[in-house]
Amino acid sequence: MTVYRLLINGELIAGDNTMAVMNPADETLVANSPHASLNQLNQAVAAAKAAFPDWSATPMATRQALLAKVAEVVEAHAQELGELLVQEQGKPIADAVIEVHGFVTFCRYFCELTLPVRILEDSTQRRVEVHAKPLGVIAAMVPWNFPLILMAFKLSPALIAGNTMVLKPASTTPLSTLRIGELIKDILPAGTLNIITDNNELGAPLTAHPDVNKVSFTGSTATGSKVMAGAADLIKRITLELGGNDAAVIMADTKLDDALPKIFGAAFHNAGQICIAVKRLYVHDSIYDDVCDRLAVMADGVVIGNGMAETTTMGPLQNALQYNKVKALIAESQSHGIQITTKQTVPGTGYFIRPTLFKDISEGTRLVDEEQFGPVLPIIRYHDEEALLVSINSSIFGLGASVWGENSKAVYHLANQIDAGTVWINKHGELDPAIPFGGAKQSGFGSELGESGLAEFTQTKIINIAK
Repeated sequence: MTVYRLLINGELIAGDNTMAVMNPADETLVANSPHASLNQLNQAVAAAKAAFPDWSATPMATRQALLAKVAEVVEAHAQELGELLVQEQGKPIADAVIEVHGFVTFCRYFCELTLPVRILEDSTQRRVEVHAKPLGVIAAMVPWNFPLILMAFKLSPALIAGNTMVLKPASTTPLSTLRIGELIKDILPAGTLNIITDNNELGAPLTAHPDVNKVSFTGSTATGSKVMAGAADLIKRITLELGGNDAAVIMADTKLDDALPKIFGAAFHNAGQICIAVKRLYVHDSIYDDVCDRLAVMADGVVIGNGMAETTTMGPLQNALQYNKVKALIAESQSHGIQITTKQTVPGTGYFIRPTLFKDISEGTRLVDEEQFGPVLPIIRYHDEEALLVSINSSIFGLGASVWGENSKAVYHLANQIDAGTVWINKHGELDPAIPFGGAKQSGFGSELGESGLAEFTQTKIINIAK
């Protein structure tokens, strides 16, 4: 069995403890992961702090070249990393390899950005310059649904901007991240990137560590609230990308043949375990029954199984906790709506749930009001736009949403009134490295991706010169 190691100060070291990483498709042991102690967390932060002066003084072109080399090495090991990701996360192999290439794409995007000095004024009286300075040590915490691509969202801009990092992957999906650490440890200067793992007990001390200057966290709203509280005493910079309950609206004139496969994919990709998945679907009354029937047929076409099988189109939920949560939510929802469950059988072991639809369900039920984060979709009937907007915007979440229809003026008008960080029109869930991404309300704050995502890892400094 492969041995995995932490990355601290440029060295691969054993954890002071170990923890089992299980395959969610068959509940067998994938490997024993190192489990860092509090002392090792402190060592990792100390290494990042010690590396910061030299790394931040390194010319940006050199930092970019080194990150480009990181992308090159990861790309060369895409198949290996994809297979490892399937074993610990569960998604189909094709999707896993795409995620590895996503890491590469996002990393290379940030390698092309710069942080030039901006001149606000250069007059006979004064010269005012705007500099973007690195913050210092970044603590990055990544969830289990997309551990590699979300790692790139943080690692690439943070390091390009001149910061150093302590990265903590989720406790159930640490292996592919640790393997990347092993592959790239000799590319970056010692201490620039440190990778530690835990069983959910090191997040608080990492967040509160006095030598951590910024926390970048992706995960649940409940945990994000704890991160925010932990960073408060020292006024740390934070970026939070949290939960969502994304609404999709199908207007009466929508071309269903084109729209429904895209909406279905946006709801059930990665077994629904996506922060910006379609999590509640609002359908105009005039086409409601037709949409429900068509989606039921699509759900029947899903092939459920181990992600390593090339025919699999939906793998298991990633862990037992989430599996039990979604199963309980389905059972509870049966008294609030009509369940449309697909006919597929699922393996006797593993955290598999068939794609499940609920029609004739409404607000006030947990399935509609909360984030399910699994392959379950409530389909809500709507009649008029005013009531629809009240329903959508009453959510505590505001990560993403989408509006589908052919009347571009009406679609745009509705989209512009939805409270969300991103609203897509006639598509859902598109992420581009050049387009900023972030949430409204309790879906978080701050920005990832794009030039503003790079700026999140810097401190604005004004130099104001008298003439």
